[in-house]
This record gives sequence, structure tokens and C-alpha cells, in this order.
Amino acid sequence: MWPLAVPPPPPLLLLLLCSGLAGQTLFQSPEEGWQLYTSAQAPDGKCICTAVIPAQSTCSRDGRSRELRQLMEKVQNVSQSMEVLELRTYRDLQYVRSMETLMRSLDARLRAADGSLSAKSFQELKDRMAELLPLSSVLEQYKADTRTIVRLREEVRNLSGSLAAIQEEMGAYGYEDLQQRVMALEARLHACAQKLGCGKLTGVSNPITIRAMGSRFGSWMTDTMAPSADSRVWYMDGYYKGRRVLEFRTLGDFIKGQNFIQHLLPQPWAGTGHVVYNGSLFYNKYQSNVVVKYHFRSRSVLVQRSLPGAGYNNTFPYSWGGFSDMDFMVDESGLWAVYTTNQNAGNIVVSRLDPHTLEVMRSWDTGYPKRSAGEAFMICGVLYVTNSHLAGAKVYFAYFTNTSSYEYTDVPFHNQYSHISMLDYNPRERALYTWNNGHQVLYNVTLFHVISTAGDP
Repeated sequence: MWPLAVPPPPPLLLLLLCSGLAGQTLFQSPEEGWQLYTSAQAPDGKCICTAVIPAQSTCSRDGRSRELRQLMEKVQNVSQSMEVLELRTYRDLQYVRSMETLMRSLDARLRAADGSLSAKSFQELKDRMAELLPLSSVLEQYKADTRTIVRLREEVRNLSGSLAAIQEEMGAYGYEDLQQRVMALEARLHACAQKLGCGKLTGVSNPITIRAMGSRFGSWMTDTMAPSADSRVWYMDGYYKGRRVLEFRTLGDFIKGQNFIQHLLPQPWAGTGHVVYNGSLFYNKYQSNVVVKYHFRSRSVLVQRSLPGAGYNNTFPYSWGGFSDMDFMVDESGLWAVYTTNQNAGNIVVSRLDPHTLEVMRSWDTGYPKRSAGEAFMICGVLYVTNSHLAGAKVYFAYFTNTSSYEYTDVPFHNQYSHISMLDYNPRERALYTWNNGHQVLYNVTLFHVISTAGDP
């Protein structure tokens, strides 16, 4: 048996000896991505060809090693999602534990009262207990869900060990069995995230100003899929023709304006609706309806694709303009694009995108005119739309993709600096990232959780 190849090195420049290729045009193998750049005639009559091996190419005996590598990447993504989920629900669990302590304390006081309390005080305690009583089933469900997360983490660890062992001897484990286990883990993780981390938006906090930097328009963000140890911040000033992306090591470095590196995108961007997801930047290519996926580590474009019929170049922007025709978002369930088309008469279209291929998986016509929207963001598969980008804005409209229905809402939204040009939700931190008139601002959100008990369907 051949061992699985080690992780691929950076692209290598090789000199290959070949014959009969002098003067040929450049070519690229469609399967492996090898690129022949130049060829020249050597004194002995042979042809010297300069070729580049692609970064993703690995030596493998057969297709199984590639399939295994894809499985390992999936397990790694599940592991990262587990960490994000634990971080995401930490505050909820802390709240639940404090409520449990409070309930026990009140119950003990009631039992110990024994006539020593006044009738008014005793009634107040009883009323308080009555308010907290419905939480008892929620408390038990949260405890059960915490145990589920622990079991999921253990399964991920065991599966990672199996995949590592198979590197030493291909075929020792059934590939189909491993694939089924990975798919089952992904499904369970998604269900767990929907149950623990999702809810309906009921409140937006007062703004927290992080920094005042850059021009009136721009965007800033963190990676929605990064593990807790990764606190990098990306910063993109301006709303069109820009190519310069600054990557700060931490939020503290961003606040101080230090410890950053620069990425120069191969194509300029349009608008401010960019998002960083699992190590890649997704953005709209300037003067086109093309979505670009740029990978930060390799500093390369992994894939780009047109959104069919999507308007661009200020055809269907938000109310503030700024080439904001296409807005990319990430929530608990994945990657989304918000835009509109002539066919939809300028109404907002929401599409689920495959983050690997950028293909549209499913689309919804919300019926809400995009030019009347200030900004928008996704939480738990629900599109929330503000009615203005100026002072006095509120979250006015919600579209539910799971039921293809909508409702009008009235959630106050304090627009401190009077002109919002970017608004995006980060499910890892349960916070809204905003660019407000040259200020980088955060908002915490409050979600109403509906938690099923064991007897519910």
C-alpha cells in the first residue's frame, strides 16, 4: 500500500525535457491544472519546457486519496463548526445556569419562609417563582443539548483519528462508511446549530463604536467560520474600484491600526457587501454580476461565477447607492447572496450559494423593492431589511426562507452617525458589523429562542 501524500507544497517551477514542443502555444491540463508557460530549443535538439505544478496537486496512486482528502477537509470544517457553535451558545448557557441558580435560591427562600415573611413579600416571591417556572423545561433541554455537543465533539475526534490512520494504509477502512459518518455528523451539527443558536430577532443593542477610520463608505468583518483563537479583522475602504484589503491580526490591533498585512485583489470590487467565510473573501467584481471567491492563504482566486440576471453597476442598489447591487451574507446555515433582477421587477432576491462552486442552490423572491431598503442582513435563514440608511432607521421587514413567507417588523435600530453603508451579521459572535459614516460599529442582537422539549415533534 502507498501512504497518502503529505499536504501539497507551494507551486513549484520545474524545467522539463521534452521533444517536439518548441514553438507550441501555452496549454493547461484540464484535470490536473499543469501549466506550460514557455518552451525553448536546446543545443542538442531537445526542447526545454517551463511548467508550473498547481498548488492543489498531490501525488496519489488513485482517486481514493483525493476522495479521502475531501473527507478530511469536511471533518475539519465540522470540527471548526463545533468550536463556533460552542462559542456561539456560551452566553446562552451562562444565562441558563444563572437562572437555575436563581430558581434554586428562590425555592429555598420559599421553603424557609415558614411565616417569617410578610404577606406582601411572600406573594412577591411566589409571583417571581411563577414567572421562572416555565424556564424549567428550557433548563433541562439546554442541559441535554450540552451533552449532545459533547458527544458530537467526541465523534468528530474519533472520526478524525480514523481518517488519520487510513493515511498509513489505504483500504484499511471502508470509504463509503466513512463518507456516511461524515454526512451524518454534518446533518446533526446543522440541526444542533439551528436548535441552540437560532431564534427570531427581537432587539438590537445600542451601537458600540470600535474605531473611526477611512472614508464615508466601506466594510469591515471577521471570519464567520474561524475558530475562537482566530480573531483577525479585514478592512476594505471605499465602495468601488478598490483592490486593497488589510488583514489585522486581532481586533485590538485593528483598533490601534497596527500588525496588519495587505492583500491586493486581482480584480477590483463593487459595493460594500463583502463577506469573509472559512478563509476566503466573497465579493462582487466591479462592473459585472460576477461573484469572486478569493482565498487569503494562497492569495489566489479559487472560483468566480456570474449570478444569472443579477443587476450591477447601480442598477438595483440599496437606497444609499454605492454600487450595492449585490450583497453577500453568512448566517448559521451558510452563504447567501442578496440582489435583484429585471425579471423580479427590482424586488429583493435571496439565493443560497454553494461556497465551493458559487452555484445557486435555491432562490426566493421576497417581494420587497431593493431601492427602498436601507440595508439588509441574514439571521437563521431569515432576511431582515431596514427601511432606511439614515437616522431614524428600524428593522422593518423580515422574510422567512423556510416558509417562503414575510412579515413587517418594528425593531428599533439606533443609527448614531446617520449614514450606514454596510450592515452584516456574524453568527459566531451574534453581532452586527456596521460601517457608519466612516465609523466601524458593532451591535449585539437579541434572539427569541423557541426550544422544543422531548415531547414535541
